[in-house]
Amino acid sequence: MISAWLRDDGRKGIRNVVAVAYLVECAHHVARRIVDKTDDADVHLIGFPGCYPNSYADTVMKAIATHPNVGGLVIVSLGCESFNREGLAAVAAASGRPVETLVIQQNGGTAATIAAGLAAVARVKTIADAGPRGPMAPSELVIGTICGGSDGTSGITANPAVGRAFDRFVAEGATCIFEETGELVGCETIMADRALTPELGAALVASVEKAERYYTVLGFGSFAPGNAEGGLTTQEEKSMGAYSKSGSSPISGIVKPGDIPPSPGLYLLDVVPDGEPRFGFPNISDNAEIVELIACGAHVTLFTTGRGSVVGSAISPVIKICANPETARNLAGDMDINAGRIIEGLATIGDVGDEIYERTIAVAEGARSVSEALGHREFILTYKTFEPVGPACLPRRAAA
Repeated sequence: MISAWLRDDGRKGIRNVVAVAYLVECAHHVARRIVDKTDDADVHLIGFPGCYPNSYADTVMKAIATHPNVGGLVIVSLGCESFNREGLAAVAAASGRPVETLVIQQNGGTAATIAAGLAAVARVKTIADAGPRGPMAPSELVIGTICGGSDGTSGITANPAVGRAFDRFVAEGATCIFEETGELVGCETIMADRALTPELGAALVASVEKAERYYTVLGFGSFAPGNAEGGLTTQEEKSMGAYSKSGSSPISGIVKPGDIPPSPGLYLLDVVPDGEPRFGFPNISDNAEIVELIACGAHVTLFTTGRGSVVGSAISPVIKICANPETARNLAGDMDINAGRIIEGLATIGDVGDEIYERTIAVAEGARSVSEALGHREFILTYKTFEPVGPACLPRRAAA
């Protein structure tokens, strides 16, 4: 049984992070120096660089400030940005978390705010660390998955192994989230066949068609030069590999960034903005997708890679699963699991799926993932726009 941090909203966390959040790029340096000088593995930097308001960024920041792995919040504002700092603080405080706000223009500038920030982090962390603990079953976990730096091995080793782990977690009553509709082009109809209802199936197809239109307007897709160098030949080939991470369980619904799945099961996270393309590429790096999974409540993210990736995450641990045995040997110090053993005949997909499951439980119980231990806490949040999901996207909620 996992020993978890108990939150006032009934959710449970596997970490107790104090988040230091900057609200505009002008406050980034000050917030980063506060985190660096604190030098604590459980004090993480998050933030939004934009100066003008964006409802998506506001939603994501509020979702992360109240994430079950977050125990407290220190807000760092310049003072004249448009981000609603009072609204963010109010949401965090209403959730029962300690929160303090620093305004650089009112605090006396850089040095004074850094000093005040160090004291604020210490106070917030003391309160957070005194929070209640209690048992948590694996069925209460929310687990996300993404792939980054895919190659010709990804779809035959790491990705289907994650799918096996997902099937096991879903069967035990956990919540699993897969994402990136732009990397599911060509898989929409087989995905729809797994939907709980025909209406949800149609919504799944529509979400992929939206992504395809978006990428067509931009003039490029999610198939990158690195994918081709790694042996992938078509978008559909990449899509089938990415799709295999979802496993074979019925699909319970569609969520968008900041939505919390309302019941256990398997969910698609639609990350492509609604409406006409306005903000460029849907996610400028893998870390943007990790942030969106965290905003949907993911305690842990399973990250598959064939070419190799060294990124991690603020707030939630990232478990790296390497698809390519050569990459696994070359980047051994950055990988949690070598799924490339499947190609070498040293393990089956089922064996690696079980290993992913056990590693996820171990990390939930407190073991540090490799990226955590290395200090990776990357965080990216940019501009997007989304409409709320319709009733067809969450059939169990509609039925209730």
